[in-house]
Amino acid sequence: MYEQNIREDILYLMFYAGVTVLNLIACFYLFFRRANAITPGITPPVRLRRWTAAFLGAAALSHTWYTPILYLTSAEDIKMVYFVGGVLDFLTVFPLAIAVLFCMLQDRSRPLWPIGVMVAPLVVGLAICVITCSDAILPVLYVYFLLLTFGLIIYMVRETRKYGRWLHDNYADLEHKEVWQSLLVLAIILIGFSLYAFTLQNVFYMYASQVNVIILTCFLVWRTETLSDLSQWDCESHSTDAGEETVTMENDLSQPIQGKIGQLLERHCKEPQLYLWHDLTAQQLAKAVGTNRYYLSQYFAQQGITYNAYINELRIDHFISLYRKAVAARHPFTVKQLAEDSGYRNYATFSNAFKQRMGKNVTAWIQDNDA
Repeated sequence: MYEQNIREDILYLMFYAGVTVLNLIACFYLFFRRANAITPGITPPVRLRRWTAAFLGAAALSHTWYTPILYLTSAEDIKMVYFVGGVLDFLTVFPLAIAVLFCMLQDRSRPLWPIGVMVAPLVVGLAICVITCSDAILPVLYVYFLLLTFGLIIYMVRETRKYGRWLHDNYADLEHKEVWQSLLVLAIILIGFSLYAFTLQNVFYMYASQVNVIILTCFLVWRTETLSDLSQWDCESHSTDAGEETVTMENDLSQPIQGKIGQLLERHCKEPQLYLWHDLTAQQLAKAVGTNRYYLSQYFAQQGITYNAYINELRIDHFISLYRKAVAARHPFTVKQLAEDSGYRNYATFSNAFKQRMGKNVTAWIQDNDA
């Protein structure tokens, strides 16, 4: 029995060390490798890359200050290591995790000082536990941590909704820009970790927590490498661009000015098929028509659409035109090729846009038109 316990301890120690090494490799990769190995065509945000590397480095360090638990036998000593480790975690790992979440949203630069305010009660509370060698206030800290976790999830859901609206108002192509799935996965992992940490103090918890770290590490590296850097298009200036047909507007667009912008869009976007450009931004379109992004967004808002919806409508109309010409001329074609010729690099994006525009998926639409 004793030898079996020794073998189990050695096995877990090797697993524990392996997870630590994985964190360090991921940290060094994000810090020092400039090229993107996962999606070579994508330039990820430098700010996100650095904060993620810092988080992974802190996660590796976190393994070192919990290592004594593997060798201690006294319950009081083990409890003290947990208290000290908790203080260090809430000074490093947890704040950095929140910073990574904030950096995923690129619509604006969010201040990071509130993170310190949020975690301060946890640090102070655990420090009191260390000083007094008592866990009397631990239940209160558990409740606060759970409330903080769910509060952060609610906050991130709200901010991600705002971020999604910002994307639709400024970008024609949303591939490698949206973060909904990322935040959902992170929320699930965070909730799962909380449940394990507070209810399952046994061998299952030990292995489950390390598997959770592996999943989180791999996911964060993938997410960091597949998210496009949008800072180059983040121009918040509302000054009007110079041009031969510059439109000057008041705060609210009058009907004649709305018509003028509509004519400019027809002439400078629809007729030259500017909407076929990949990653065409609202800023670029505004410059092409002779106004600025703010007024162009205001025009689309008064039309009850977003910039993304406007571009997708033109692209879907273009696809329908190509399809009908190909059918009339009896030319061989594939729907995927026609979608690419209509400005879509991703078929799933095209399929979703087509269904929103036409009210049915492309296969059903083609069957109805061939009937």
